[in-house]
Amino acid sequence: MKAFRILTAGLAGLMIAASAHAAGGAAHPHEPEEGWPFEGVTGQFDQASLQRGYQVYQEICSSCHSMKLLSYRNLGDPGGPFYDPEYPNPNDNPFVKAIAAQNEILSPTPNDAGDFDFRPATPADTFRSPYPNDNAARAANGGAVPPDLSVIYKARHDGASYVYSLLSGYPDEEVYSERVVAEASDGGTPDDESDDTPAQVQTVIDASKLHIGHGDEHYEGYLIQNPGQYYNPYMPGDTVPQFEGDPRHAPPGGFLAMPPQLIAGRVEYSDGTEATVEQMAHDVAQFLAWAGEPKQTNRKSLGLAVMVYLGILTILLWFSYKRIWRNVEH
Repeated sequence: MKAFRILTAGLAGLMIAASAHAAGGAAHPHEPEEGWPFEGVTGQFDQASLQRGYQVYQEICSSCHSMKLLSYRNLGDPGGPFYDPEYPNPNDNPFVKAIAAQNEILSPTPNDAGDFDFRPATPADTFRSPYPNDNAARAANGGAVPPDLSVIYKARHDGASYVYSLLSGYPDEEVYSERVVAEASDGGTPDDESDDTPAQVQTVIDASKLHIGHGDEHYEGYLIQNPGQYYNPYMPGDTVPQFEGDPRHAPPGGFLAMPPQLIAGRVEYSDGTEATVEQMAHDVAQFLAWAGEPKQTNRKSLGLAVMVYLGILTILLWFSYKRIWRNVEH
């Protein structure tokens, strides 16, 4: 009887957790129409896309997000964005040197006066962090610390598809509107405006105009977007507390502190590719996938060679077995 009660309680807990997950949660991330070139046993990273992705990171993402686990020399490793077979040692790659030198970092050793100076980075240095510490990051971002992007590809379910969907999934401007929830107060005197209270305005999202992913789900109601928060259907969370409508049919997703960053034409690609929102999201997502597994190309090449070797070895062992034990009954 006791075991039955424990089992019943466990099943009830699972049902409650499942219902809570169903009530909140996020829209399922989707990959680009052409898929990801690095997926599969023989998949490889698109080097041109990696180069564009690094440009997006450097010009947009690096102002808030660090990549502490990467060094500039990794950009010139085999399979990396700027790999050149003429320079097997990435520290000698002149292009990597030039990229590193564009960033100034704090010297680890003091000068003759005992002060720490800034110097151009070298390929051996790690990526420059935008903030000296987490407290400075919180102060600059309303209390939120932007996550490090070194292994964000592995830290998020669906990896590159999540990054791609999140960055390109912010609603269009047409769904936003403002409404006054409290009129301005003019209780002060002409000489004393300290009593004046400004009008309170809410930013609302018309859920009926949301087009999320490839689904045809329709939502009726309004989402209240608080100051400093931005709605994204692919951000894990729960929109029910801020939804004016049927709570059983609240839009998926949640709110995050990062406003939309990818605006068409914000980056001018050096190779002439049109910088649409989807293109920039695709490129930076692939770059972050490479950053999470910079040795993936070598690993796959070695894995194929090992599988071929093991296949041949298996065949040889089978024939050896049949010959050695050919006169022995089993």
